[in-house]
Amino acid sequence: MIFNADQNAIINQALSIIANAFHRENLHATSPHSVKKFCQLQLAHLEHEVFGVLFLDNQHRLIEFRKMFRGGISSSSVHPREVAKEALLTNSSAVIFTHNHPIGAVSPSDADKAITKRLVDALEILEIRVLDHLVVGHDDVVSFAEIGLL
Repeated sequence: MIFNADQNAIINQALSIIANAFHRENLHATSPHSVKKFCQLQLAHLEHEVFGVLFLDNQHRLIEFRKMFRGGISSSSVHPREVAKEALLTNSSAVIFTHNHPIGAVSPSDADKAITKRLVDALEILEIRVLDHLVVGHDDVVSFAEIGLL
């Protein structure tokens, strides 16, 4: 999807309003539907791949959502060290990873599985739990936890 400048401005404003609403209402990671919708609203419209992280407190409430890495149409480089650093800076107890597939397919790739394992291993040392990794397509979101990959 290609949007003009006015449409992008409207989308960005809407995303800001939604993010603020989630913070005010203390988005809980215990509501998979809400988390999926939040990630879909953040990433589904993008034409390039973005890897984001939901940083959560010890009761799995959203502290902050960050789009951490940007890639091309089919991939982005994710650095576990940077994710760990941000998790420590936000004083997170848990995280949820999310990234989009701009081509629309939501099936996790081998690369998706490999980076998730690397991230889980890196954060485990710091006692930060990885609750899920969501792959966002145009119309669907796949959860690693729900399909037994986490």
